[in-house]
Amino acid sequence: MNIDKHVPGSICWVDLMTNDAEKARGFYRDLFGWTVAVGGPESGNYGIASKDDKMAAGIGPIPPGAQFPPAWSVYFASDNVDTTVAKVTEQGGKVMVPAMDVMEEGRMAVCIDPTGAVFGIWQGKRHTGAKVIDEPGAMTWFEVATREAPKARDFYCKVFGLEPKKLETPGPMEYYTLHKGPKTVAGVMQMTQAYPAEIPPHWMAYFAVADTDAAAKQIASLGGTVIQPPFDTPYGRISVVKDPTGAVFSIVKLPAKA
Repeated sequence: MNIDKHVPGSICWVDLMTNDAEKARGFYRDLFGWTVAVGGPESGNYGIASKDDKMAAGIGPIPPGAQFPPAWSVYFASDNVDTTVAKVTEQGGKVMVPAMDVMEEGRMAVCIDPTGAVFGIWQGKRHTGAKVIDEPGAMTWFEVATREAPKARDFYCKVFGLEPKKLETPGPMEYYTLHKGPKTVAGVMQMTQAYPAEIPPHWMAYFAVADTDAAAKQIASLGGTVIQPPFDTPYGRISVVKDPTGAVFSIVKLPAKA
């Protein structure tokens, strides 16, 4: 699906920060068919990945001196980053990277929710976000996994003007979806005891694929790792995987539309 503008409060962009951007670019090129245009030193050598000439995601090197592992990040669209950052702190979140201009592309900030998950905020100018979603090789879903799901749910609803709905799930699983009008923005998942204690609260980015099983096999052949083999859900066939640089993401074959 092509998209021109993202609704404020929805997730408009995802990017990967990694310690081996060249290896990552090759991996995602082969997996998703992306082409990556790499910027110069003024952009921190940040790359814009495109699918069929439409912007899909970002890939960049972890800045020198930064102490965090390779990871995918999500960015919420905002009409005013500074106002949104103020709401973050009002609701108990913290600011990791204060609001800053990114050349002529937009204005951004990076924050931490009250349960410990990191997320970004993006006010688009020349760069308004992903131009393709919900098709193979493009971002399609996002969820925050946290040990305090109700707290995270309330935080994101208050900061971004979202409405929560509790998903009816089998067993002890606790899951909420967050909505902006008719749009379903993201999910909030309670981390159970099945999650090792060393895994912190985090956002998970999902990318659509044409065939989950084939993509999982390809990921392994390209030097990645299949963490959770493909499994069926009412929302598509999913697999949790890791790229060769260590960043975790999910792939999903979306159900056929009626």
